[in-house]
Amino acid sequence: MLPRTLLTGPSLADAALLGHVEQGREWPLLVWAPGPGVRMVSSAVLGGGIGERQWVVNAQVPPGYARLDPVAHLRDLASGAGLDGAGVGLMTAASVADRRYAADGGAQAVVTAGIGVRGWAAAPEAGGVTSPRPGTINIIVSLPVALTDAALVNAVATATEAKVQALVELGADASGTPTDAVCVAAPSPGGGAVESFAGPRSVWGARLARAVHAATRAACAELLPPPAARP
Repeated sequence: MLPRTLLTGPSLADAALLGHVEQGREWPLLVWAPGPGVRMVSSAVLGGGIGERQWVVNAQVPPGYARLDPVAHLRDLASGAGLDGAGVGLMTAASVADRRYAADGGAQAVVTAGIGVRGWAAAPEAGGVTSPRPGTINIIVSLPVALTDAALVNAVATATEAKVQALVELGADASGTPTDAVCVAAPSPGGGAVESFAGPRSVWGARLARAVHAATRAACAELLPPPAARP
């Protein structure tokens, strides 16, 4: 585990692996703090939606995490890591230390993955998964260009498509897990050019997709049995 010192920079490769204590044990805490001038779109429990955000934390918590105050918990973890202002907080029972990073033409992605609980989005069951196995794919994306609100939402869809492509290629027989989350970061518009599209055939959407695809494949490949061992 790295010492409790933040590495702050615009690159996702600068993310720091810190630690926090839960249920008497230390767990990894991934921290990325690009600073001001960044807009993010996220489905995260803390800092979700679209807005100016200065940091992202991805906290590993014990399987069967039962706290009823995840937003307050994430705020406390961010404060303990020396972060202030608005940010995004993600949680997972999957290994945060085993994060995977990929980049393509300036687009960057970091993925942490657990696929013990997985399935197809359009499933006939009513839901209510209770298995304690780690089952969350968290995706953090950084782009060096400003995006419109619509393009930010488009980027989330593109990242999700790339994740699903990686899972299908690996033979996971699933589109994801019930608790997957995503965060896309881009510079705040400042009077310059702003990209209106982030679909998979746009310039930046294609780069984003390749980065997420590569990071997701790397994060999930060792979590699945080899093809010969599958039923």
